[in-house]
Amino acid sequence: MDRIAIDLTGPPQTMLATLYAKALDAQSPHLVLHDEFARAAVERIEYDWSRTTITPTSAAGVAMRSAHFDRWAREFLAAHDVANVVHLGCGLDARLYRLDPGPRVEWFDVDHPSVITLRDRIYPPREHCTTIAASVTDPGWLDRIPADRPTLILGEGLTMYLTEADGLALLRRVVARFPSGELQFDAFSRFGIRFQVVNAVVRRSGSTLHWAIEKPSDIVDAVPGVRPVTVQPVFEAHDFGEIGRYYRFVQAVMSKVPVLRTISTYHRYAFGPG
Repeated sequence: MDRIAIDLTGPPQTMLATLYAKALDAQSPHLVLHDEFARAAVERIEYDWSRTTITPTSAAGVAMRSAHFDRWAREFLAAHDVANVVHLGCGLDARLYRLDPGPRVEWFDVDHPSVITLRDRIYPPREHCTTIAASVTDPGWLDRIPADRPTLILGEGLTMYLTEADGLALLRRVVARFPSGELQFDAFSRFGIRFQVVNAVVRRSGSTLHWAIEKPSDIVDAVPGVRPVTVQPVFEAHDFGEIGRYYRFVQAVMSKVPVLRTISTYHRYAFGPG
């Protein structure tokens, strides 16, 4: 196959860092995600991957986040064999292929048109999967999703790039459209948003982080019909010691300093009956 040259800027460029992290993890002796799809995608793309600033050390943390959302998504699908999965800001993530859902699951990957064009060149088409080329904040794409079944809305590495007004409007729209389901996403605190000045991935892409989520009530009070399932500080959701002494040290420090403990959190909410 021919290699694919790319030229992306802004938030879409950050997906290259997460993709490269998963590819490095796939080559690590201490595998976290086991994502051979990411490694194959990196081999097809013509790009100076050093520009991502991702190293084997930082790659493990990225892979752990994706593994966490894979687990939550599997739990949702185990409880709903007929369902939608809407993967917002999907980038070049291979979650569809890693999870391999059954034929009664309709999967939708949503991202900017330039990203979807690249995604469609890299990954093979698959039955019951539709790619949607649109900004996640554009209300129009939602009309393409069947509204007759439980729906998982999954946004890994997405919320912080939205404004609070756009993010809350998005969540209200999806909750109003579907009979039941879940919202699963990660978020930064206000301190985490301010901390973006030292985030090399964000800085090099020219992106700006906006939306800070401090606590579950920020969502529950603003999005009618949702109820919290779990909200976890990232450094309490994993045993980072499994991937090396550096992460073991960082986890110990983060867990003891309140402003650092909640700098990044995993959020899971349910809506609809029971």
